[in-house]
Amino acid sequence: MGLDFTAIDFETANGFRGSPCAVGLTKVRGGQIVDEASWLMRPPPNHDHFDYHNVRIHGIRADDVAGHPRFGELFPEIGAFIGDDILAAHNAAFDLGVIRSGLEVSGLPGPAYDYVCTVMLSRRCYSLVSNSLPFAAEEAGVPLVKHHDAAEDARACAGILIDIARRNQANSIGELYLSLGLVMPRQQAFDPATDGLSKSSIAALAVAGSGTAAPLRPFQSGWPEEGANPLPNPDAEPGHPLYGQTVVFTGALSIGRPEAKRRSADVGARPESRVTGRTTVLVVGDGFVASDLRSGRLTGKARRVLELHDRGQPIEVLSEGEFLQMVGDFAAAAIA
Repeated sequence: MGLDFTAIDFETANGFRGSPCAVGLTKVRGGQIVDEASWLMRPPPNHDHFDYHNVRIHGIRADDVAGHPRFGELFPEIGAFIGDDILAAHNAAFDLGVIRSGLEVSGLPGPAYDYVCTVMLSRRCYSLVSNSLPFAAEEAGVPLVKHHDAAEDARACAGILIDIARRNQANSIGELYLSLGLVMPRQQAFDPATDGLSKSSIAALAVAGSGTAAPLRPFQSGWPEEGANPLPNPDAEPGHPLYGQTVVFTGALSIGRPEAKRRSADVGARPESRVTGRTTVLVVGDGFVASDLRSGRLTGKARRVLELHDRGQPIEVLSEGEFLQMVGDFAAAAIA
């Protein structure tokens, strides 16, 4: 087998994963891009409101998708393009979650997919202070022209995976994972009529049923409460991008730090309260985005991370939006 896969990227209308409004797909055969596809779509009914933060990021509005098929109606075409391919996504927990939640709230079953996460592979194979898509794409030699355009993001994800395979002299995804000592994760097939729903879908359905918007944490001035540092969940999925990481939070988050720590521990991370030699991930609030690493708009903890990274410590910075994507937050903040 050659280096064959399909890269995928979704944009969502709001903080719920199951609200896709755009998708980009890039098909790779033998390490070369051979086909691309992209669609606009209406999200599933009752989950199709467009949040200001999401629109500000990707620029897609409700009027832009009016008259387009809904996700559930379009998924047969998306699935046909993917076929039996391994899926690649930059933060695959999010994009695979979009498929699952979008189909669940549409009342439709979904197929199984083997998948790879280029965030995890970037962390493993590059040495970047941020493994966000623009940083990783630049390292791979495929600079991202228009971040948050689904087609552009899928193409960049494909380029990252091709570059990582080349650097590891791997001729297939299987060879790459074998060389890195990793086991390829798999999202199992599901049917919402017979299987339990994902946590994200349960939360979204509860909000939709109540007729109210997802609750937002009110702003609180003063020093954020750190709370306890719960132990990592021993039953967490090893394929999650935060599994095994030591995570510290800084700046004002849209959720409380105790809640952020609980969510990170749930997916197998070890939360701590200050940056040390053990820290591998710093999550930055205050509206931080990865480009701020270049502009210098940083907290004291973030500057400390840059110093440690420059000294050779394998440590990276995540925006709160990237973190919330990874942990599946319903009322997600702006996605960076």
